[in-house]
Amino acid sequence: MNLVQFDYELPEALIAQSPLDERTSGRLLHFACHGSEYRDLKFLDLKHLLREGDLLVLNDTRVIPARLFCRKSSGGKVELLIERILDAGKVIVHLKASKPPAPGSHLVFANDVVAKVKGRRDDLFVLQFKDQGEIEMLLQQFGKTPLPPYISREPDSGDRERYQTVFARHPGAVAAPTAGLHFDQPLLEQLQQQGVEHAFITLHVGAGTFQPVRTQSIEAHRLHAEQAQVTQQVCQKVLACKRRGGRVIAVGTTAVRALESAAQEGSLRSYSGDTSLFIFPGFQFRVVDGLVTNFHLPKSTLLMLVCAFAGYETTMAAYRHAVTQRYRFYSYGDAMFIEPGE
Repeated sequence: MNLVQFDYELPEALIAQSPLDERTSGRLLHFACHGSEYRDLKFLDLKHLLREGDLLVLNDTRVIPARLFCRKSSGGKVELLIERILDAGKVIVHLKASKPPAPGSHLVFANDVVAKVKGRRDDLFVLQFKDQGEIEMLLQQFGKTPLPPYISREPDSGDRERYQTVFARHPGAVAAPTAGLHFDQPLLEQLQQQGVEHAFITLHVGAGTFQPVRTQSIEAHRLHAEQAQVTQQVCQKVLACKRRGGRVIAVGTTAVRALESAAQEGSLRSYSGDTSLFIFPGFQFRVVDGLVTNFHLPKSTLLMLVCAFAGYETTMAAYRHAVTQRYRFYSYGDAMFIEPGE
């Protein structure tokens, strides 16, 4: 398929710049895979759409304050976004500077912390700090919440809490699993009382989620790898759900990618490691039955995943409907719930 097929017109006014006062107060667009009927609901209506025996799978990654500022030893200003923290004081970063720093040069951070530029990994840079303690100190004292590039304001103190799910546990993401932002603890408890179970996978969302697709043929695109973990306990919950006739509902595209990565050898099994699984129309889903997700950027791999799941025509029509009905888009925006088709 061609990249232009995943384009759509979006008025800038519909890009949500801040979260709503209450996590659960957003809107919910409801439709079925390969369907043609769209229902405009409130997010809290999700509790009426889920059934006893269903299983919600959520991503419990925690966003780190990954945006930092520094300068070259020559004086030039540098902005960087940590993509991944490795061991022994190494990090992989996205970097903005008037001129890229050369391998072997040094970057100077607050408190006179110095990192050496070790080299490149494609379009990313590898930096070497003295130890892990220096990295943790910089993030906690000087790091900023890595809001997406389409939010045209500086992060404030409220973003530290709201650009984070209430069930975030494992630090490592540089972007939030945004479908999970709509849930609060009372809603999760109410769903559990209704007989809707939940399970947690971990996928540390990387900044690559915002990287544009640069190939006209989407099949030629390659995703940045992200760390994912699906435990044996999660696998057992998924299999038990299937046996009792329940539906496995992924909360967010990251939960989809983690679950489907764990089933790429044919059957679901525990998984821990990098995944660069790219899901686009034609993909054969083995695990996920339903999907709660936000609205995604035009021409993005996330939109392609939703098209693969719900059907291309159904999804693009849903986006046109959402624009007409003035839904709020992207990370702090509204959500959709896609049920299995007939």
